[in-house]
Amino acid sequence: MTVPVTLACWDYDRTVPLRTGEIRPAGVDLTYLNLPVEETFFRMSRFREFDAAELSLSSYVISLCRDSPFIGIPVFPSRSFRHNGIYVHAGSGISRPADLAGRLVGVPEYQLTAAVWIRGILAEHYGLPVASVRYRTGGLHQPGRTEKLVFEPPPGVDIQPVPAGATLTGMLARGEIDALYSPRTPRLFAAGDPRIRRLFPDPRAEEERYYAATRIFPIMHVVVLRRDLYQRHPWLARSLQDAFEAARAAAAARQAETAASASMLPWLYAEAERTTELLGSDFWPYGLGPNEVTLAAFLRYAREQQLATRELSPADLFAPETLESTLV
Repeated sequence: MTVPVTLACWDYDRTVPLRTGEIRPAGVDLTYLNLPVEETFFRMSRFREFDAAELSLSSYVISLCRDSPFIGIPVFPSRSFRHNGIYVHAGSGISRPADLAGRLVGVPEYQLTAAVWIRGILAEHYGLPVASVRYRTGGLHQPGRTEKLVFEPPPGVDIQPVPAGATLTGMLARGEIDALYSPRTPRLFAAGDPRIRRLFPDPRAEEERYYAATRIFPIMHVVVLRRDLYQRHPWLARSLQDAFEAARAAAAARQAETAASASMLPWLYAEAERTTELLGSDFWPYGLGPNEVTLAAFLRYAREQQLATRELSPADLFAPETLESTLV
């Protein structure tokens, strides 16, 4: 007998074998719902609709400090460097991180994982205190977006919603906010609108320097199970972890193929070689051990930004069954 599990997750190359059924978690009848990440996060955080889902790392950490409805497995479907996600109005006079002090900065949600990383990195590595910036929250391209998780604004931090009907991209283009922290590229910027530019002219070079100094490839999303399901079937945590790992390994092998490229990018082989040279051969690991430094940095940022209301260690995030392996 198998346990039915509905998993909400986007269509990543590293999860395709799970979506197609090529890889099946042991003992699980898996239904894979391919949903945009914002929809998955909203429905899982607000309504707990799915048995398992990828979830914003920040939302998950906040939930652990509250009623703890989920339990994580050390699988990270999304990682991204975030220096490239800082945009400024071209006429703002902002040319370096210190210039953001006292300015109005848009964020889709204050508790967004990408925003936690950006604020933490700017504070730790560029000397820009979190509270020195005034934050305005709202939809990037559609008005009306609110925080998925309600929280008390940290003392001394100015956080307010944008006016009704406004979008962050529109406000940035018009100079009504000075800058924007966003994991998603603003459409106007992608279309070449000269009113919006990135803070760092060469964000990749900045990100490579950051990695060389810290060995951190920021984690954005983590896979979680509803705690009530996990408590009934604790073996599910390890079964899903093993299946995700097998799917990740299959994607890595496919990416390395040069006889016929799986991607439309003509120089994917060169990009893969450069990435391996800079980050090492296993640059997207699952499991606690190789991710402990990265997770510890994020948890420190979440605590300093008063989103995490208690001290958490990286091991506290995951089902204990996923942290040890059988030795033969």
